[in-house]
Amino acid sequence: MLISQIIITIFLNLCILVTSSYPEVCFQKGICYVSWQRDRYLSLHSDESLEQLAQTGADWVAIITTYYQDRFNSKSIYPTSKTPSDRSIIHVINRAHQLGLKVMLKPHIDLLDRSNGLWRADIGFQNYRDWRIWFTQYLNFLQHYALLAEKTGVELFCIGTELCFASAQTEFWRGYIIPRIREIYSGKLIYAANWDEYRNVRFWDDLDYIGINAYFPLVENSSNPEYEEIKVSWERWADEIQMWQEKIRKPIIFTEIGYRSCESAARRPWDSASGGRVNLEIQANCYKAALATLYCRSWCAGLYWWYWKSSPYAGGEGNRDFTPQGKPAQLVLTAWYNRSYLVYLSK
Repeated sequence: MLISQIIITIFLNLCILVTSSYPEVCFQKGICYVSWQRDRYLSLHSDESLEQLAQTGADWVAIITTYYQDRFNSKSIYPTSKTPSDRSIIHVINRAHQLGLKVMLKPHIDLLDRSNGLWRADIGFQNYRDWRIWFTQYLNFLQHYALLAEKTGVELFCIGTELCFASAQTEFWRGYIIPRIREIYSGKLIYAANWDEYRNVRFWDDLDYIGINAYFPLVENSSNPEYEEIKVSWERWADEIQMWQEKIRKPIIFTEIGYRSCESAARRPWDSASGGRVNLEIQANCYKAALATLYCRSWCAGLYWWYWKSSPYAGGEGNRDFTPQGKPAQLVLTAWYNRSYLVYLSK
């Protein structure tokens, strides 16, 4: 058993070295950290939860903050009572750094009116004038957080998330958004494309990383798929991404990857609203399959699991949400992030 453990440890260490085939790129063992409350990040509960996150072996954390607009075609972007305060964001960034975690600051835009199933991907306009007004608002929003990121020593800044229609407006990103952000922020930049959007983005060359929110469907109909079925599907998606990446030649970070602990997790990973029976095994198997597939791909520079809640009491065996907290998925994640997978398998 000891020899096998040594072999596995050497294998996982080699995986880390392989993923560093791009200059100055190391595999980012990340988790997304979230709050939709003004001062939650300031709380003792949040501090404790962040400590628990660090104990998984993660070395990066993506801190989420959200602004809003009324509808898909609104041109005003603003904070609400659900937007974390700057004071709370500065606190959680500093606390993460104290724990030895590097930070991606990841500002989001959401719609207040999500009737008819619309969401941030649907933000869009019919004419150039309206796009210009919206991008002016969007730049103001980004600049606010880019300045905060610069002042707090944030290592990676995300300039957008799942803005499928807006990301097609290449001239605004290349000629306006990205140059202005680089003027005030000296760290690395990334954009987080939706899983069905990344091929359509035309400004990857202007960024340091390609970001993909990896909610790829893994099964068609099964409500209780076996691990091998999930793994085969993940291998297929990874091969497809690899063929595309060989043309782009930039490292890819999965800026979000996650699964609920319920029956629809592998079939519709993006679906946060569906019900269904709690199924902890499906979530754990999805974690295993993704990690086993992606950890050693030379183009994969990291994973950020969606998501870790800012409460040390979140999750648990009766919870069907995305968080791995208090579930078998947390054990899988911790084993891989600590490079002790064989220990997990031997339990």
